[in-house]
Parts: sequence; structure tokens; C-alpha cells
Amino acid sequence: MVGRNLWRLPSPTHSSKEACLVNAYLFNWERVWVSSKGRVGFLKRLDGNFLIICSVLHTTRPLHTTQQRLAPLPPLPEKGGEVRYGLIPEEFFQFLYPKTGVTGPYMLGTGLLLYFLSKEIYVINHETVAAACILSVIIYGIKKYGSNVAAFADKLNEEKVAKALAVKNEAIKDLETAIEQEKKEQWRVEGRSYLFDAKRNNIAMLLETNYRERLLTVYNEVKKRLDYQVAMQNLKRQKEQDHMIQWVEKNVVQSITPQQQKDSIAKCILDLKALSKSAQAA
Repeated sequence: MVGRNLWRLPSPTHSSKEACLVNAYLFNWERVWVSSKGRVGFLKRLDGNFLIICSVLHTTRPLHTTQQRLAPLPPLPEKGGEVRYGLIPEEFFQFLYPKTGVTGPYMLGTGLLLYFLSKEIYVINHETVAAACILSVIIYGIKKYGSNVAAFADKLNEEKVAKALAVKNEAIKDLETAIEQEKKEQWRVEGRSYLFDAKRNNIAMLLETNYRERLLTVYNEVKKRLDYQVAMQNLKRQKEQDHMIQWVEKNVVQSITPQQQKDSIAKCILDLKALSKSAQAA
């Protein structure tokens, strides 16, 4: 330890004073106290009878004079919006599509160009040719080397940001480690009983789940076998009925002789004649 005697008095706002107490630890103050009003004091003993007493009033929002906004701020865009032909924004086309259709923006641009040329608002001369050449060279350079230059610039920016974040994170990590380590150990001791209870409950739930899964498996297997037996009985009964019907039909047809067929036909004819006579008499 850098300081010989370092302690903190209990305070209702103890969590908001941790930054000041860590700073006191780093600067080798011999005594640190926290008042009820949130004032943090430091004491340092020098050679002989010289003392240094420093009092700091801790504020939760230093160097801020405006009201804090709790609403989340939208992130800054990292890249620009989409454009067409390297110059015209995509929003311009989307704005004209509902009114003019897909070809509207192109017709508008072509019409304006023809209007400027026909009214001689813009006169084509040697400067136009020079501008076209320069524009072609610029476009070629952008198409050829633009992506490489942009990637190189992004890489440099990312390296700078990474270095700054590394320094910041390292400092934050060193300061948070000492604070969180003690809290973690206290939390582990307090939560040991809850951890064991949770493990016992998890094991009990796992055993119950396995038991119910096995019960479901047994139920499904028994149901399959019973369904198979029912299907076999239904199939057997259906086959017996079909066989009995076919056997009866076959025996009945075989039992009828040709003479019986003739007698039956003659009887039917006589019955029809009798019915016709009775119908005529009526």
C-alpha cells in the first residue's frame, strides 16, 4: 500500500465518494474522512509538525451547468447518405417518384439542361471542354483510388481511436478492479447459500423432467401397441365379413339350377300378366 493509514468513515452517500477516495489513495494521504454533507477531507503529515489538510466538495455532475437530459441521444452517422452519379442525393429521386414516376427526375434534369442550352443561359465553349476533361480525370481518380484512400484514412482514424480507448480503458480497468474485487468477494460469500439452493432445485427439476419424459415415452409406446391390436382386430373382422359375403353369394348362385331359373322367369311373367289384368279391370 502507498498510504500507511487509510480508512473511510461510513456515510449514506459512500458510493458517490469512491472516486475521491481512490485519488486520496494514489496521492498517499494518511487520513480520509467523509462528512454528512458530502464533503471529503484529506490529511497529510510532513516533516516535523507541518500538516496539510485538504477539503473537497464532491459533486455528481462537475462542470455541467445545464439540465441533464435523460433521453438517449441519436448516434452520429459514420457515413454519408446514398447518392446517384456521385453527386445527386437519393432523397431527391425518392421525393419526385410519387409525383413524376420513375423517369421524372431524369426528364427534369434533361429538360433543364436543354432549356439552359436553348435559351443560351449556358453557352458551350472551350471552357466546357476543359471542365469535362477535368471532371473526367476527377471521376477516374475517385473510381480508381477513392476506395483505397478512404480505407487508409479510416484505418488511421481507427488506430487513433483505438489507442485513445486503450489508454482510457486501461485506466478505468485499474481503478475498477480494486473496487469490484472486494464487492465480488462479499457477494460470493453472501450468495453461497442461494447458489447451493439453486443447484439443488435445478437437480430436482432435472430429475422430475427425466421422470416425466420417461412416463411420456412409456405412455406413447403402450398406446402404439394398443392401437396396433385394435387395428388388427378391425382388419380381421372386416376380412371375415368380406369372406362371408362372398361365400354366401357364391353358394347361392351355385345352388340355382337352369330349371329353377326357367320356372322363376315363368312365374314372374304370370305375375306380371295378373297385375296387368287387375290394373285394366280397375
